[in-house]
Amino acid sequence: MGDVQHFAGPPDWLWYILFYFFLAGLSGGSYVLATLLRLRDAPGDEPMARIGYYIAFPPMLIAPLLLTLDLGQPMRFWHMLVNTTPGHLGVNFKYWTPMSVGIWALTVFAAITTVSFAAALVRDGKLRIPLVVRLDGRVLNVAGSLFGLFVAGYTGVLLSVSNQPVWSDTFALGGLFLASGLAGSAALMLLLARYRPEARPSAPMLSVSERLYSLLELALIVVFAVTLIVAGTQEIVFGLPWSLLWVVVLAGLVPGLYGLATERLSAGPAVAVRYSVVLPLLVLAGVLALRAAIIFSVQV
Repeated sequence: MGDVQHFAGPPDWLWYILFYFFLAGLSGGSYVLATLLRLRDAPGDEPMARIGYYIAFPPMLIAPLLLTLDLGQPMRFWHMLVNTTPGHLGVNFKYWTPMSVGIWALTVFAAITTVSFAAALVRDGKLRIPLVVRLDGRVLNVAGSLFGLFVAGYTGVLLSVSNQPVWSDTFALGGLFLASGLAGSAALMLLLARYRPEARPSAPMLSVSERLYSLLELALIVVFAVTLIVAGTQEIVFGLPWSLLWVVVLAGLVPGLYGLATERLSAGPAVAVRYSVVLPLLVLAGVLALRAAIIFSVQV
């Protein structure tokens, strides 16, 4: 029955796709968290919000490049956006395919992150283009957050609608990748706050959010495992050597879960601990390991 259900061969994705998924999660998650901080409208949140907008931009330069390289024919990337069929020249948008919707969402989100990145530079006195500040209002930030949520989570949905064992045996991948991306983004923003002292008043709120995203990620990992057990494919992704990557995934959840157990939803000394370099990097390693285990275990 499994061979009948999973009749297509593995896609043979390389490390390009791994880092594309990783960067998309961090970019989308950072933009969402930055916008939530700005919408909170607390006096001291703007510096941390700008950190989020700074983080969201570079991955949107690199991620499309990685996706293009993985196509094997990089020079034909624009065919995913433009229909070049004789007699049918125009926009190539197919709302019924997650790949086409994802490419367009990535394109729009990259444009929005560019505006918000430039506006952050203007607000920090590093650039003089006042127009981008007028564009970077709440409407753009909210729209960018919706696209950010999509970009961070759609990679998991893309796997779920495939015909591969594990990927198509669960409905949890979209939510799992989104929760993981948000937890990693919060950790990265807390890490970079070390170098922007005026952003530290926002650290307690961001730390609380990281704890909750870590708890949500753990819950979705459990759902992921249960759905695979029901399908009988759990050994593919949780067996050796992939179980070693899952150790890293769970280790990356420890800072957030420890903070939730000891500090609950209040900010305290645990926030200061997160100013260290090691713990945020451990969280980010867990984000990368999660995607590596899920992507590569199916292709062996």
